[in-house]
Amino acid sequence: MSALSVPVHAVFHSNGWLHGMIADLPTPFHSDGRIDLLTFARLCERQVCAGASAIVIGATAGEGDTLSDVERTTLIRTAVGVARNRLRVIVGAGSNCTAQAIEWTRMAQSTGAAAAISVVPYYNRPTADGIAAHFHAILGATTLPIILHDAPSRCARDLTDDVIIDLAASPRVIGLRDDTDNALRLSRLRSLLPSEFRFLAGHDATALSYLLAGGDGVISALVNVAPKLCRGMYDAARKGYPRYATTISDMLMPLADILSSAQVSSVIKYAMSLRGLGNADVRLPRTPLDETWQRRVETALAAIWASPDEVRSRAI
Repeated sequence: MSALSVPVHAVFHSNGWLHGMIADLPTPFHSDGRIDLLTFARLCERQVCAGASAIVIGATAGEGDTLSDVERTTLIRTAVGVARNRLRVIVGAGSNCTAQAIEWTRMAQSTGAAAAISVVPYYNRPTADGIAAHFHAILGATTLPIILHDAPSRCARDLTDDVIIDLAASPRVIGLRDDTDNALRLSRLRSLLPSEFRFLAGHDATALSYLLAGGDGVISALVNVAPKLCRGMYDAARKGYPRYATTISDMLMPLADILSSAQVSSVIKYAMSLRGLGNADVRLPRTPLDETWQRRVETALAAIWASPDEVRSRAI
């Protein structure tokens, strides 16, 4: 078996790679709705060049809920092919249907992903026991490492500490994407979980506070727009330079706040389109930003690079 044919999760044994600013990559579309694979490959390579440890595809920013199985498989294969073991590919494989989550995790497993990120079942409001059983069923039916995703604002249910501790007893549960904005949870759970377990912030607006509290990284939409700045903030926070990290965070915060207030895919795609990184097309039920939100994004980008007029007039 050649090196390129070995599944990534079979090559990298440790969880040590799961850290840093990890892009929640958008899925670019042509104006007719087809996936723009050339731009997608370019976005993957851009994160490689920025020194990222991993990327997430087909998740929140990637509009994974709108992708067909064929599209999902194509994206994974493209990302793995571009990465060539230079970074790890994490695939959004969560669903509120346990059987569907298992199927998507198997798909990620068979196409060379390093891990799957699996969200708490949404809409059907399961009990804590139901949530635990959902994840145990995925673990029992697959072999891929799993990153838990706790997003109570989207799912109407959260992962309790007891469920996280129970699931983390499996060596294949390697981390948590935490969208609760509660850095205290990190310090509360750190000593109760395996040393290899990784804590990742899920929101850009709370990224710095999470990192300064000891978080291992951030699954970030903003890093798609400003990868070097985001990595600089991460490095400064982790190496004990909070004032420098705060200076960078203050530059990024206007856009991070917009990402918290509006649809992530619509915001990040519009921001990236202004930098010449694809267009702003999204799939229904998501809609493009209206003019008011576009002006807000332009002003936020101006806090990083240029004046609003310059942001509008050219790809930065």
